[in-house]
Amino acid sequence: MQKLLPIAEAIAAHLIAHKQTVAIAEGSAGGLISAALLSVPGASAYFLGGGVVYTGAARSGLLEITAADMTGIRAASEPYALLLARRMRERLGATWGLAEAGAAGPTGNRYGDPAGHCCLAVAGPAERSFTLRTGSADRLANMQAFAARGLELFAEAVGATR
Repeated sequence: MQKLLPIAEAIAAHLIAHKQTVAIAEGSAGGLISAALLSVPGASAYFLGGGVVYTGAARSGLLEITAADMTGIRAASEPYALLLARRMRERLGATWGLAEAGAAGPTGNRYGDPAGHCCLAVAGPAERSFTLRTGSADRLANMQAFAARGLELFAEAVGATR
């Protein structure tokens, strides 16, 4: 978590200064992105909420993403991460949505992605997506790497600097 805090602090300062908000949808990071952002004092000014969207049941129940919404989209892909980020942003009325989906390990996911595969996306005034492949089967290290890259991608999108 210590590695994530400087990035989260820069993001928090930027969001507060610009009166912007964020909503998070995480999967394989397991809540680490949200935890990092919430660890910064004053988080209630910018953090509207988030969820660990780890299953299809969570996807449909929390974000009301239907089978029709998923047409042509594979989970753990950049288009999927963008869908999650956009939907979380819409549902909570946030300036920004940030989403992550992947395979932490020690094995790959049922979609054929190896352990260490993660897709991240930011939706808001600017949109970005990124695919990370760590090449590692270490679940905890991958979760940390996914969270760190997610925060870095978000910082880049919003223009936050450390």
